[in-house]
Amino acid sequence: MPTALLSVRDKTGLIEFAQALVARGFDLLASGGTAAALRGADLPAQEVAEYTGSPEVLGGRVKTLHPAVHGGILSRQTAQDAKDLLAIGARRIDLVAVSLYPFVETVASGADRPTVIEEIDIGGVALLRAAAKNHDRVWVVPGPAYYQDVLNGLDAADPDLRRRLAALAFRETARYDMAIAEYLAGEDWPGFPLAAASFSHALRYGENPHQVAAVYRDGSRGIASADPLQGKQLSYNNLLDADAAWRLALDLQPEAACVIKHQTPSGAACLPHLLDSLKAAVAADDEAAFGGVIALRGTIDAEVAQFVVSRFFEVVVAEAVTSEAREILRQKPNLRVLELAAAGRRGFEVRAIGGGLVLQSQDDTVARPERWQHVAGPAARETADLEFAFAVAKHARSNAIVLAKHGVTLGIGAGQVSRVRAAQAAFAQAGDAAAGAVLASDGFFPFGDVLQLAAEHGVVAVVEPGGSVRDEESKDVAQGSGIALYFAGERHFRH
Repeated sequence: MPTALLSVRDKTGLIEFAQALVARGFDLLASGGTAAALRGADLPAQEVAEYTGSPEVLGGRVKTLHPAVHGGILSRQTAQDAKDLLAIGARRIDLVAVSLYPFVETVASGADRPTVIEEIDIGGVALLRAAAKNHDRVWVVPGPAYYQDVLNGLDAADPDLRRRLAALAFRETARYDMAIAEYLAGEDWPGFPLAAASFSHALRYGENPHQVAAVYRDGSRGIASADPLQGKQLSYNNLLDADAAWRLALDLQPEAACVIKHQTPSGAACLPHLLDSLKAAVAADDEAAFGGVIALRGTIDAEVAQFVVSRFFEVVVAEAVTSEAREILRQKPNLRVLELAAAGRRGFEVRAIGGGLVLQSQDDTVARPERWQHVAGPAARETADLEFAFAVAKHARSNAIVLAKHGVTLGIGAGQVSRVRAAQAAFAQAGDAAAGAVLASDGFFPFGDVLQLAAEHGVVAVVEPGGSVRDEESKDVAQGSGIALYFAGERHFRH
């Protein structure tokens, strides 16, 4: 009779899978916890320790690392291999089902280092690799998601499925090992990022219809793992815009709202109430908001939902959505609604270039007013607006200039090839409202021309990184025009 070895931490669907194997004539061999679960369901399972004659040791750290186990998996259908198995009292193992210890989830939970280390699976990875290597004879099952596929394959005698499952198993162990390496490396450079991510699903197409695209997940909390409450499948462009919107929202205060178009803000607002913030963010550039993506730092209630359905948006991301609001949002069945709790961010960003990749840590900081240097003009009273504008500028495409007043953006000049052109675009959008506003720049001013424009339009305070060889020129313009000028001490280019 064929033998199936089951060693699973995730016992989802285990009993049903084991019952189906028994019905197909398999003997069951299982590690300790899995054997107990099977016996509890009245399934005839032999424990690995009984089979090998070696008890589990080191508190369960060593269970399946034994020649009788790995010999049974790796044996080929040759007379010599059969003789070797007989010599050690082992039998062939024809199917191996493993779900690994939840290392990634344990790290994400914030567990301490000893707890995380104990969740590094050794035996399970070895079992998967052995079965995948010998996939010409052995079925490898790298998790509960593949139980039904394996049962179907057994019934259809599909040898190609064994090959595909072997590839999935090696991907799983590669992703698992890379996640461990990333954790242990700490601040050191990580390995190839895709190795730490697992395929989630294919998209209809990429940025344009002739491009293919797919989503990979790395186990961390973010747009790729957000809970979709309704709407069509997210497209490649939706995902990029939603990610850009949510990253900006996380840099703003609670009850803030922002609108993103082509990965850059068209409007943002930080007011005491979420509905007011959303309305103001949309009104900041009503034309651009059409078909945009909105992100909200708060809970969508019925009033906010009514406003959302009164407009055309592609995607809405929020920390929570009330049951009443969900009913209202269903009036727009194609509207994509994502629920995603605010969480700390970490990790790296990857972009492809010809011949390779470039990788950088995420830009997860924004300089706060208490760390800024006041370098010219009177002290500003509008520090909250300056902080808000600087956060928005961080998320706009470089070169970026943001004008804001009373917690609302008035003009955003982004993606320009010179900073003065970015400023001109922002002032053109703001119009007369620029008088009394504050201005933020993602990079330093190479000349005094932006400060001169700010003075001409009645700007009262400016924050920029500082660090130009011509900083004195900007300081002189600010001092002469009575503009409060602050150097933030850090820049936030976004190319």
